[in-house]
Amino acid sequence: MSGHSRWSTIKHKKGATDARRGKVFSKLGKEIAVAARLGGGDADMNPRLRTALIKAREVNMPSDNIDRAIKRGTGELPGVVYEEITYEGFGPGGTALIVDVMTDNKNRSSAEVRNMFSKCGGNMGGGSTKHLFHRRGHFVVDKSKVSEDDLMTLALDAGAEDMTTTDAGHEITCEPGKFDAVQKALEAKGIQANPAGLTYLALNPVPIGDEATARAILRLMGELEDHDDVQNVYSNFDIPDDLLAKASV
Repeated sequence: MSGHSRWSTIKHKKGATDARRGKVFSKLGKEIAVAARLGGGDADMNPRLRTALIKAREVNMPSDNIDRAIKRGTGELPGVVYEEITYEGFGPGGTALIVDVMTDNKNRSSAEVRNMFSKCGGNMGGGSTKHLFHRRGHFVVDKSKVSEDDLMTLALDAGAEDMTTTDAGHEITCEPGKFDAVQKALEAKGIQANPAGLTYLALNPVPIGDEATARAILRLMGELEDHDDVQNVYSNFDIPDDLLAKASV
């Protein structure tokens, strides 16, 4: 697993338990509303909504919040219509970034994201970065929940393309079109993946070997992820575990 994936897993687990639930709930509320607007309010028929609801329950988002978000998305309740935008750019150490945003004010979000890139030693724009990644479904399953052999058989039969076992757990990847089938196969066996979703995986991770650059990258990642309009941030950095531990403090 690349350094970015390791760091994202750490952030995901921390985010489910620390004091920043209000921000987490707000971002999930946006995702639920947009998923319901685009695909309807029936989670059984809407893979994106189902994934958002799983994430919401993982962080104990109140059911009333979830219901209101769905109804805002389907038009049963009034609400803001969010626009989905993806920004691309480069960060410290020549790392590439993709930033997913949901906003009701494109000009504001663009200016604020650009400013974060600039003050953290990066550059928003300057060419496309998506060609440095491939879009994949990604699941992480706790190793204590199921054996590697059993999970691999289940995942591959459902259409996954690969599974590896790392310190973070059993990691399953699949083509985006297979995400729903793999997710349903896991659910049918009572296997919870955490995290689970569509992501961008680096084709050629960029190795980072010094603490100053690592800290600069993580500062940019942290500031972007803390922004109210930013839903996801992806990068292709690869920071060794020992350096990641130092730079994350």
